[in-house]
Formats: sequence, structure tokens, C-alpha cells
Amino acid sequence: MQQQASYSQLELDAMFNVANPPAMQLPQGQMRMIDRIIHVSSKGGKYNKGELIAEFDVLPDLWFFKCHFPGDPVMPGCLGVDALWQGLGFYLAWAGYEGKGRALGVGGVRFFGEVLPEASTVRYHIHIKRVFRKDIVMGIADGEVYVDGTNIYSAENIRTGLIPVSGMSAVS
Repeated sequence: MQQQASYSQLELDAMFNVANPPAMQLPQGQMRMIDRIIHVSSKGGKYNKGELIAEFDVLPDLWFFKCHFPGDPVMPGCLGVDALWQGLGFYLAWAGYEGKGRALGVGGVRFFGEVLPEASTVRYHIHIKRVFRKDIVMGIADGEVYVDGTNIYSAENIRTGLIPVSGMSAVS
């Protein structure tokens, strides 16, 4: 993957619409909770080991507002957590590792706000703590979710792995 400091929605769309499996996967369609990568770097973040900042545009007619909950629409908190896993997987691929991205867990999540249909933008800030390689590549990070500039969740020890695909080699 070509390293850039940011990626537009069009660049992300083009990156993941190839005939052969790409070096990194993000969910497509409605399950992709990242519209653009605002900043990605191998330095910075709370631990100075790297960070990723991504955004998602909130539109009042998004699919989850129709069903979660009728008469009281709110974005499911699990989708914000999934976005943190997606972002960490993107970071690993950006750093040169290869494999099929998979969420592996999270140490703890605290919710203290919500995303409502009248919101504008959700921002995800991921702070890389550690990346290691054994049978798989695994990234561990902490993250925050913001809606229109207000911190609404925090997550500790987010774990995303890149599972080897036969024929792929990981960065040493």
C-alpha cells in the first residue's frame, strides 16, 4: 500500500475495489464506518508509536437510524467500536503488513454520549500502543470516538489482527 498521510473517500473506494484481494480490507457499503482518513503516521498519538484519525459523515437517513431504535434513533455503539477496529486494521496495512483484517477484541469500552441523526461528523482517534508479529500481525491501540468535536466513547486495548493469506508475506 502506498503510504500517504491522508486518504479521501474516493481514494479509499478505489483502493478496495480491485479484482484481486487487496493487501488490506475494509468493509464495503453500509458496514464501512470510515469515509476518510484525515491523518495517519508512525509517530504521534498518546504513546508516540503512531496514530490514525478518521472521519465518518452522519446523514439522517443512514440505515441504522431506521432500526435502532424506532422513534428514538441512535447509531449503535458497536458500530463506533467496529470503526476503531477498521481504523487499526487500516493502520497495520498502511505500515506495510499484509493479511485479512479481523477484529480480535477490546479491553474495555466506555460510552458517555451518542450519535444522533442531526449530528454531522464522527471522528475516530486511534493511538497505537504496540504492533507485533507471531503467527499473525496484531496491533493494540487505545481510541476515542467524537461526534461534532465532543468525546463520546473511549476504548482501551483495541486488538486487530492481519491473518496471513497463502502467498502473502508479512513485513519483518
